[in-house]
Amino acid sequence: MRSPEDAASAWTWWTPIARPAVPARTQLRVGRLSRAHGLKGAIKVELYTDDPGRRFVPGARFALQVPTSSKWHGKSLELVELRVYNGSPVAFFKGVEDRTEAESLVKAVLWVEQDATELPAEPDAWYVHQLAGLEVHRDGERIGRVVRVDAMPGQDMLIIERAGEEVMVPFVKAIVPEVDLRAGRIVITPPPGLLEELEGDDVPEVAGASASDASAPGADDASAPEADDASAPDTAEPGADERA
Repeated sequence: MRSPEDAASAWTWWTPIARPAVPARTQLRVGRLSRAHGLKGAIKVELYTDDPGRRFVPGARFALQVPTSSKWHGKSLELVELRVYNGSPVAFFKGVEDRTEAESLVKAVLWVEQDATELPAEPDAWYVHQLAGLEVHRDGERIGRVVRVDAMPGQDMLIIERAGEEVMVPFVKAIVPEVDLRAGRIVITPPPGLLEELEGDDVPEVAGASASDASAPGADDASAPEADDASAPDTAEPGADERA
């Protein structure tokens, strides 16, 4: 259901409504530089956006999320051109003229500034940062709040703070049937075993399934960049990808 722009991400089965009291601007991950391509400074890009035609235009600037030891720390890149080779997006950046420079940028995450109140152009969609802070309801009762949305290899995961703990809930329509930005809440219908561990309840066994079967994959994503724990190039909070 996702591509790992704009994780901030947008989902498309609910009607978007602007949320009050949000920051004027935020930052979104739109890509990750994965490997050098050729000898002239080109770099393959793993896109975290469904709208590369908007984000990756000549002259676009990206803040870089890299380790503090990198010579690129605190710097930005200006895009010269984005091409597609054998189905893979390849970027050319101003000042990156050879393979050595390109290799020094491998694993760098690209960030752009975004108006926090702006909604995606497509109908019935919004960005991930607009979901953080929503109250989570199940069976008519408040059970927690959304902390963030994590991009996982198979699907996106809602990270919900509940009873002082964080629990991962697959962000799919079958489990998250309702999102109401105006009311500041989402409704979840988790399968047996997904949340009960935190309650300390005895969960009846379901034939062929267990709590671990219903839970999400682990939070460690081997494909994530080393510095990908930051919400912005110089911070240490989880961030928002931009996907539509």
